Parts: sequence; C-alpha cells; structure tokens
Amino acid sequence: MNMNPVQTAEFVKAVKDQLPAATDVESVIAAPAVDLPALLEAAKGSDLKVAAENCYFENEGAFTGETSPKVLKEMGVDYVVIGHSERRDYFHETDEDINKKAHAIFNNGLTPIVCCGESLETREAGKAEEWVENQVTAALKDLSADQVASLVIAYEPIWAIGTGKTATADQAQEICAVVRQTVAKLYDQTTADKVRVQYGGSVKPENVKELMAKEDIDGGLVGGASLVPESYLALVNYQK
Repeated sequence: MNMNPVQTAEFVKAVKDQLPAATDVESVIAAPAVDLPALLEAAKGSDLKVAAENCYFENEGAFTGETSPKVLKEMGVDYVVIGHSERRDYFHETDEDINKKAHAIFNNGLTPIVCCGESLETREAGKAEEWVENQVTAALKDLSADQVASLVIAYEPIWAIGTGKTATADQAQEICAVVRQTVAKLYDQTTADKVRVQYGGSVKPENVKELMAKEDIDGGLVGGASLVPESYLALVNYQK
C-alpha cells in the first residue's frame, strides 16, 4: 500500500521515457487496485507493463471488496501477482486459492506472477527445497504446458523480506533452480526453459547485476527498492 493515484502518475512520468527497450528487459509496475487507473493512463504510449497486486478467482458476484480478473483485463492490465507471502501469511490464502486464481487469470487473457518461498523456520529445518517444490506444484495444478511456459514464477524467501537478512546470489540461484527443475518434472524441459523465474528479497541496484548473472534467475520481483524513480531505473537498466 504505497502511493496515491497522483503520486503514481508522477512516478510513471519520471521513468517511462528512460526504460530499456522491451526486447531487452520487460519493465513492470505492480500497483494497488486503487492506483491502477492512474497507472494505466500514465503508462500509455510507453513500454511499461502494468500488474495488479492480486485478484479473486471469480469474475463477478457477491465477493465484497475483491478484484475481478475480468475487469482487470478490460482495464488493460497485463499481469497479476498471486501467492505473495503477505497474502499467504496475513490473509491466509491457501495453495488451492492460488491455483484457482491462476486459472481465472489465464481464462481472462492475463498472465500470473506466481510467488513462492519459505520461512526462516522452514529453511533452518532443511526443508526449503521441498517446501518450494510443493508450492509450485500446487500452484500449477491442471495448467497446460503452454500456459506454464508463458507465466512468471517469483521466488521470494520470506526470511529475506524486511528482516535485515539477505539471501546470497548463490542461495537465490539454488532455489530458483529448484523452481525450474520442478517445472521440468511436472511438464518437460522445454517448458521449464521458457518459464520466467524471478527472485525477490532485498533486490537493489547494488546487487541486481550479480543476481541477474545467475543461470536460473530471469528477473526481479522488487519491493522497497522500486519505490524511488532513480532506483527503479537503475534496476531495469542494470545492463548499462
């Protein structure tokens, strides 16, 4: 819950003419639902893509306070983030909920960004790989290979978000490789090679190059470091 619609438009104005070519890096901003109209309007004519931070798994009905994937598509949104650790933790979303959302998102012509990641307790118990594999398997249930090849899976270790702890590039690579191996196991290597795997967890301009150099890390799901235009631009233009 950052920025109001006016601040959102100002942010986009500050970055949209300095983005890398869409053929090199896809630049996306995920915003709260109340900011999406302002974000979409400000992003017109640019390469900036727009993501919603969440949606429901039904298109319409008596689900007070929820966001319809059908309406998101009609508005012009490109992506929807689902399964974020905060949604799982604070709002008790289950693996089944996230899978149902993935299907609803695809059914409406949008692309899911599916989040996964383990807690510090799970990592210290030596169960991080098993945990993430199970989350990915549940999230992708009954999706086609073509659908999975087109989506994004974001690994975000919960223990590295807002805790002061930081995953090393090698630790991030290790679990992102597990994500890709899981897709290969569920589908095939071609699908696994196509799926985009992101890392999220204390990604900042200072470490983005090292992370992006890893074989199985295709992008970043960035929180606090993306809230300032200069920092956002440094992240998406990391190849310069």
